[in-house]
Amino acid sequence: MTQNPDALVVRAMEGGDAGQVLSIYQAGLDGGQASFETDAPTWEAFDAGRLPEHRHVALLGGRVVGWVAVSPVSARAVYRGVVEHSVYVDPTVRGRGVGAALMAALIASTEAAGIWTIQSGVFPENTASLRLHERAGFRVVGTRRAVGRHHGAWRDVVLLERRSAVAGQD
Repeated sequence: MTQNPDALVVRAMEGGDAGQVLSIYQAGLDGGQASFETDAPTWEAFDAGRLPEHRHVALLGGRVVGWVAVSPVSARAVYRGVVEHSVYVDPTVRGRGVGAALMAALIASTEAAGIWTIQSGVFPENTASLRLHERAGFRVVGTRRAVGRHHGAWRDVVLLERRSAVAGQD
């Protein structure tokens, strides 16, 4: 049986993915709607700040075209089941289900680990990300008005969360 080279594959992120992951990250930052950050971190900083068991990449034709990863929201034990995530998709493949596949992998891995809340903040202008999150079961918690400056302008951030129906809260 021959595998379809155009099939989307999601797998655990590996160190060898660093260059492609950071390139996709920077492309998202360059678009101006992904984050207050303007420069992707070094791989060492990226690696140190994200939980290894909840990092996934999407591949098309063997090429990394997207990634998702989480960071703990706090070192305090009471928040051990709460993470903040980021998801980035290569601009050349947007609209092809990459984000949805990454979110599904993330939800599966976090629920298996007993994580009960995934949260994120999204600029309200990033309607594609808001739709992706809604389809993945996230709800809008609220909007932080003019919470930070980005390229000289005050920006709002929509706070989103997804509560697991199976993990935590026993």
